[in-house]
Amino acid sequence: MSTANTSDLTGSPDVSQFLTFRLGDEEYGLGILRVQEIKGYSKITPLPNTPREVKGVMNLRGAVVPIIDLRARLGLREAEYTVFTVIVVVTVGTKIVGLVVDAVSDVLNVGANEMVPTPDLGSGVDTSFLNGIARTGERLVSLLNIDKLVGASDVGATALA
Repeated sequence: MSTANTSDLTGSPDVSQFLTFRLGDEEYGLGILRVQEIKGYSKITPLPNTPREVKGVMNLRGAVVPIIDLRARLGLREAEYTVFTVIVVVTVGTKIVGLVVDAVSDVLNVGANEMVPTPDLGSGVDTSFLNGIARTGERLVSLLNIDKLVGASDVGATALA
């Protein structure tokens, strides 16, 4: 599990910051330094012959950005997009990708003592896309490794091509 040094943002080198968002009833986090911006859900141009999770592309200030629905990517059931649905624009390697999420929660400061490794769920369960779990009070937040979730997958290869 890696944590970014954000001492200039939080005052402590042992604290990492994550943008948290919701997919259904669950909360997830992405390293804040990977987030470029958060946009309201807007028109996406579908692409033919792409995986279900690749919603298409959008024009972001002249750049064509692939859009991935994180619900579909994580195998969650589909849900109607609402006024709270947003696109979180992130960097994956040298590319920019948009991630559709149900709603953005907040920025979470997580101390090193609040991060726990992803539990071993056996060989049939792939948790390689998780950096760990943030435990803040009663709240558990799954911390995503966006490079493994989007960048190294077939979906990532399709979306980032």
